[in-house]
Amino acid sequence: MKARTLLLALLLSLAGAGPSYALSIETPATHAILIDVDTGMVLLDKNADAHMPTSSMSKTMTLYMVFEMLKQGQVKLTDELPVSEKAWRMQGSKMFIKVGSKVKVEDLIRGVAIQSGNDATITLAEGLAGTEEALVERMNIRAKELGMLNSRFMNVSGWPDPGHYSTPRDLAILARHLISDFPEYYHYFGEKDFTYNKIRQPNRDPLLGKVQGSDGIKTGHTEIAGYGLIGSATRNGRRLVLVANGLESEKARAEEGAKLIEWGFRNFENRGLFKKGEQVGTADVWLGQEDTVPLVADKDLTVVLPLSRRAEMKMTVSYKFPLEAPLKKGASVAKLHVFIPDQPSIEVSLVAGNDVARTGLFGRVAARFQYLLKKYQQ
Repeated sequence: MKARTLLLALLLSLAGAGPSYALSIETPATHAILIDVDTGMVLLDKNADAHMPTSSMSKTMTLYMVFEMLKQGQVKLTDELPVSEKAWRMQGSKMFIKVGSKVKVEDLIRGVAIQSGNDATITLAEGLAGTEEALVERMNIRAKELGMLNSRFMNVSGWPDPGHYSTPRDLAILARHLISDFPEYYHYFGEKDFTYNKIRQPNRDPLLGKVQGSDGIKTGHTEIAGYGLIGSATRNGRRLVLVANGLESEKARAEEGAKLIEWGFRNFENRGLFKKGEQVGTADVWLGQEDTVPLVADKDLTVVLPLSRRAEMKMTVSYKFPLEAPLKKGASVAKLHVFIPDQPSIEVSLVAGNDVARTGLFGRVAARFQYLLKKYQQ
């Protein structure tokens, strides 16, 4: 393989960055991850793959299952579900629904997303799956399918259980799916309050109204887990998701959540490098009716750049030199490698921009003669 550095105007536009400073930030959270949603790039990682109790942040998985049933038409927002004694007796945070009553699915969703009601969560599970245990079984299967490989749910509410755990990375994966899979339902997480049974409760998310662009997702707290947060915010077309856990107080959760989100927006930028179909470079062709073939991106490529080190980004193209004709337009013939400071390298496919037919017999003989002549002269 032969690698060639791309000398693009884009690289020139990235030069001239200001003074360098460390692309890390200290946090008292025991577990944390901050990701750019569009690219999946990790901006902060502290024990992101370590198991941790997730308290009420687990309810996001329960709501994922509810949203999926809504989207598939298995249930409607206006359907009413019965409140069992088990649900009514649940301790911890409550929606304050009455045993024996029936509650609309949409109200129960708000009771979970906004009020973090354990009673509402159990009612949804029992009403939609028959029992809490049945929904938990489905949750564990679905979590694996979503790529949450280090999570295990023992209940739908996050009630303390030694076998119930997840990781910051898995919860960030879940958050990305909630945002992308259910844009029509995501707004519930950002509603500032909800009143049910004449009891008004504010959304527990400390970032709402305090951090520009914040719109949810879920808080959590138990004695063993500490204070946790799955938070998200958008600014200028960028969306970040933060998962932090193990903080010592509500105040610490609010302050740390805001600090980390702001750090992510201020110190990184999203830069579109290429659009699908845009030419990235050219490759030499052997035994073709054309001597070169354009190399084009087979998809849009956006990367996350640290503002203080963006001039250090490098790109190279690699391909089997020379490419041998015939070549078909759209065939994968090369790789683009993007190297960004403090991030894993990115590799994307480049495809032939047009067909290149194989030359005739006379052309092949002439090409072979030229090759031998050059080799002799060396």
